[in-house]
Amino acid sequence: MVGQYFWPLARISGLFMAMPIIGTRLVSARIRILLAVFVTLLVAPLLPNLPVVDPLSISSLIIVTQQTIIGLAIGLQLQVVFHIFVLAGQFMAMKMGLGFASMNDPSNGVTVTVVSQFYVILTTLLFLSFNGHLVIFSAIVDSFTSIPISSSGLAYDAFWQIAESGGWMFSRALLIAMPVLTSLLVVNLAFGVMSRSAPQMNVFAVGFPITLVFGMLLIWYSMGSFLPNYRIFMEEGFVMMNNLLKLS
Repeated sequence: MVGQYFWPLARISGLFMAMPIIGTRLVSARIRILLAVFVTLLVAPLLPNLPVVDPLSISSLIIVTQQTIIGLAIGLQLQVVFHIFVLAGQFMAMKMGLGFASMNDPSNGVTVTVVSQFYVILTTLLFLSFNGHLVIFSAIVDSFTSIPISSSGLAYDAFWQIAESGGWMFSRALLIAMPVLTSLLVVNLAFGVMSRSAPQMNVFAVGFPITLVFGMLLIWYSMGSFLPNYRIFMEEGFVMMNNLLKLS
């Protein structure tokens, strides 16, 4: 009876501690634990038969560790999807000259540029509006059938998939930032030609505000493609999560 609730609680708690939005510093650890307990109470009656193991044995400790690792792996996979937009904002801000305009990200407790913070807020609102959190809850419930509670846990290829998702994150972030980066590169080349033709002109005093304003306009014009890119990348992220949980 203890294992029927405690082992699913370990997996769900690992997810809630690492997933975006709920796993951030904006939600206190006490609230995350309460949410994990309530979700476990709802999910436990729907689970298949669990192995009969002494709760105070080494086997039980291994099972708890494996379930926590599974939950953390799902949360890490989702964090990779969210950090696509954070990384894209970093690329744009550094090229625009907004790298010095940084602010504290309350969700992760780190310092990011204002463009990245804007993308984080926008991505979070879109994720909640499309009921992405409900998709995650459904996936974690189905994972108890695809990956039953046992001492085996995730396969080695699952950890390799999480490592490979880092390259996928950089490539998708570059796709978002590429129009802005390319346009600003042309602007910088134009200022380079101006500095050669008119050496007496202070290129830094003239070029910096123009690059900044032009970069803001480019970000504004690129917002029209933000939603389609968001849907594509989020669908790819959910496919990777389903492959990790063997749901596809």
